[in-house]
Amino acid sequence: MPFSHPRKIPKLLYALDDGSYYDHRYLEAVGRSGNDIVRLKPSDFIPLPEGSEIFLLQGHSAIGFNSRKNEMEVLQNKTALSAFISPAHTQTYLAASKQRRDAVVLPLYAYSAVGFLDNKLWATAVRVDPDIRQDCEQFNQELVEKNVVEVRKKFPKNRLLEHIAHCATVYYCPAARNFFLYRWEAPLPTSPACNSRCIGCISWQPKSSGITSPQNRITFVPTPEEIADLAVFHIAHAPDPIVSFGQGCEGEPLQVWETILESIKIMRSKTKDGIINLNTNGSNPMAIEKLIDAGLDSIRISMNSAQEKLYNLYHNPTNYSFSDLAESCKVARRAGKWASLNYFVFPGVTDTLAETEALCRFLDENNPTMIQWRNFNIDPDLYGNIAREFTGDARGVAALIEMIKTKYPKMYNGYFNPGVAIQKKYLSL
Repeated sequence: MPFSHPRKIPKLLYALDDGSYYDHRYLEAVGRSGNDIVRLKPSDFIPLPEGSEIFLLQGHSAIGFNSRKNEMEVLQNKTALSAFISPAHTQTYLAASKQRRDAVVLPLYAYSAVGFLDNKLWATAVRVDPDIRQDCEQFNQELVEKNVVEVRKKFPKNRLLEHIAHCATVYYCPAARNFFLYRWEAPLPTSPACNSRCIGCISWQPKSSGITSPQNRITFVPTPEEIADLAVFHIAHAPDPIVSFGQGCEGEPLQVWETILESIKIMRSKTKDGIINLNTNGSNPMAIEKLIDAGLDSIRISMNSAQEKLYNLYHNPTNYSFSDLAESCKVARRAGKWASLNYFVFPGVTDTLAETEALCRFLDENNPTMIQWRNFNIDPDLYGNIAREFTGDARGVAALIEMIKTKYPKMYNGYFNPGVAIQKKYLSL
């Protein structure tokens, strides 16, 4: 997708103690790749996408490049800033900063480099998906809340509906809001339990972690009927409908696969339309095979790395192994179904030679139909320490994505679970 770029490298942004932020008179914005601070080029920047946010990195000093002295310069008493990039875009460099003694573990967001030039904010990212389903201008919150009232009248005792309504009106979850706007992809959270202990889990954290989860996990297992009622309703009303198990507000859906199985049977007894999707850690290939037999259309398997050791360091799997992910992908592909990788992008790790080689081996051996290039929501220093031995010379995230597109022309690249038309096109290649 074409992008406009700044005429030169944007200036560094920094914040004062009161939260106000400014552009530096002469220091250039720089980025972070792995644990290295790196200079950037104008072509690394695009206009800050609509719907993105600017975050202060509490306890982190700003860093810029002084072209007069040809060196990096740390502003000890100025706080670093970052961009939280809106969906459909993938970060290519992290925000550069230096930890101070008052640093805290940053909340679970992605922290991208950002700068300022010509009265415009610029960020290091690329748009990887043209789909507008989560573009901020597509949402009318007043209509969402009006439709919450209307849908409650149809399903007055449905506990899952109440959970999704909470997500739509309190967390402003895009998927939950799209359910109440009767369009595209709708969430079907089901599982309070998980067999991973991901360091950056966004719905559950041990008190000892020092991290606050940005949302609460579902506390009950919906009945098959509660699930199917909402899924069939959405499929009947939405254009290009998708219903997806496995959401940020739950654990691992395969932990309750028997319930999901019964719900899919009910759905498919009432409609053959729409895509039924499972976002999963891929830990139970046998269960996935049974779900496919019942009518599941697609799966999406999450991974931070195609290197087993690094995968284990972050995901901390319980009672499953990395080989199960590969087998789950193979199960879906043997059945002629869609299989995506939900690939967490961390610049300076994802785009290293070792990770690229491991990713290509996984693609060659397991033949997924898509990579979703997702921003990794985690404190860069926290993950930088976890992945320290996996950092190194990096080609750049944008270059990696283009290389994968060239090497695997029959594989789709994007950000979201695609609809029927895209799935049919790529499954036929």
